[in-house]
Amino acid sequence: MDDVSSPDEPARHAAALPSTVAGTTLDELVIKKSRFLTRIVHVTTVEDADAVVAAARKEFWDARHHCVAMVLGTHADQQRSTDDGEPSGTAGVPMLEVLRHRGLTDVVAVVTRYFGGVLLGAGGLVRAYSGAVAQAVDLAPLVRRSVLVELLVTVPFADAGRVEHVLRTWVAAHDSVLDDVSYGADASFTVLVPPHLRATFDADLAAATAGSIEAIELGTRIASIPA
Repeated sequence: MDDVSSPDEPARHAAALPSTVAGTTLDELVIKKSRFLTRIVHVTTVEDADAVVAAARKEFWDARHHCVAMVLGTHADQQRSTDDGEPSGTAGVPMLEVLRHRGLTDVVAVVTRYFGGVLLGAGGLVRAYSGAVAQAVDLAPLVRRSVLVELLVTVPFADAGRVEHVLRTWVAAHDSVLDDVSYGADASFTVLVPPHLRATFDADLAAATAGSIEAIELGTRIASIPA
């Protein structure tokens, strides 16, 4: 379960959140004629991760091994790995250690091995599987996750375009997110802001609107920010 932070610790709690990856990253590593085909995929459930593994097995049906490591949960509290026929401890756990060391969650790594005819030994397998995942993670687009304050900004329709431009410019410069834009009789913008920048946001919004608009705080949310 997710931890509950006290109101005076938002910055520390946010910094403790593990990062994740975006989309799917594919890579290949060849060691002594053995091919290690790696896929790193963003997932949020065990079922999603299992589907990624099943897809790898189907695509590379003739491969000897499909080794897996996955980390899930807001605080990386669900972890699983499998050696899939490789000697115990030589594949899944080393792969999982890479994901842990990189501080990642909501991710599954699948390494498919085509045996090249040369035995690598236990140490060689550990280095190969961990190296394959590390190389693929280096290529994956990282996404930081933080606990942000959720603010609602409502403006008259006539001012919507100008205020939206102000908000988009502001969030781009302050590790924040313009999460939702809704147009009706008025325009509403949902903005996610780091807790320590709340006062700065209020001051900048007041300056940009001559003090005519104030943000309403709705609570906090965990949000993803491209690294």
